[in-house]
Amino acid sequence: MLFGHGDDHYNSQKEVKINFSSNVWHGADLRTLREHLNEQFYELTRYPEPDASSLKRLLARCYEVEEENIVVTNGSITAFYLLAQTWKGAKSAIAVPSFAEYEDACRLHGHEVSFFPTSCNLSGLSLEGQDFCWICNPNNPDGRLIRRAELLALIEANRQTVFIIDQAYVAFTTERLLEPSDVCNHPNLILIQSISKAHNIPGLRIGYLIASPDKVEQINRYIIPWSVNAIAVEAGKYILTHPEQYILPICEWQRETASLIDRLNELGDLEALPTSVTFFLVRLKKGTAAGLKQYLWDRHGLLIRDASNFRSLDETYIRISAQTAAENQVLVDAIREWLSILP
Repeated sequence: MLFGHGDDHYNSQKEVKINFSSNVWHGADLRTLREHLNEQFYELTRYPEPDASSLKRLLARCYEVEEENIVVTNGSITAFYLLAQTWKGAKSAIAVPSFAEYEDACRLHGHEVSFFPTSCNLSGLSLEGQDFCWICNPNNPDGRLIRRAELLALIEANRQTVFIIDQAYVAFTTERLLEPSDVCNHPNLILIQSISKAHNIPGLRIGYLIASPDKVEQINRYIIPWSVNAIAVEAGKYILTHPEQYILPICEWQRETASLIDRLNELGDLEALPTSVTFFLVRLKKGTAAGLKQYLWDRHGLLIRDASNFRSLDETYIRISAQTAAENQVLVDAIREWLSILP
């Protein structure tokens, strides 16, 4: 899935006027972070820490866990491949539709893969014989959310299965989800989180996983030294020690998301689906995702996510991440224009 993600502006020299394809916080003020990283420029003249140990220590202190519970990775996606490699040949059940890299990582390392729908009744989910269960919560691409109590009940009821819970979008909801300290009481839980998403720095690739010390010890056997660069480490540390500068206005963003969904549904010929976060799926009733994406890009410089390559979705699905109210209206008007010229 190397080239199957959103935010694929690199495919064209044309300027992206508004990016609805990348589900990161678009309003982050990066000025103070930029100033700090400018001051850290000469860190580039030295090798970074082999295991991002200073960032690991800070994460442990922030989340009240031990350093032995944490692995810092070059983005959360690296964590998926590390886990699949550490337990190569395992049996993995994956909730779909969801991030394709879970399946890609598992298949690369010889896992026997099965699937279950994200919409299923978790209390009736049978995981007998499954070594791992991969769940994105909140889920990408549909924004579906599993309540904390429901997820903990599933984890406790299936102690023979290790649950890999991807919480890259934990900051995009007001719901209380799983917490890093939960791994202390649930040894069959591995939690993955990202610093990049909520701070609009996906280019720096900063992620981490939290697990029991014995699992971390196994994972560390496959860590590539210096895999997290010095500037990423410094950025992560700065963000964690200056939380007051990075308060995400999630309630306002969710209101804009709900308003955008309503305006799109008023157009007819498509269905914008409900979400628990700030991105959502749209099912087209005529035309194709690829056709709409190309039209918006060519005519308006707008970038959306063609969601047809998510398992269990088809060529009628797109994913949109809400932006500002004015930018959202530009998208609504452009989609209305596209619908009007379709046969």
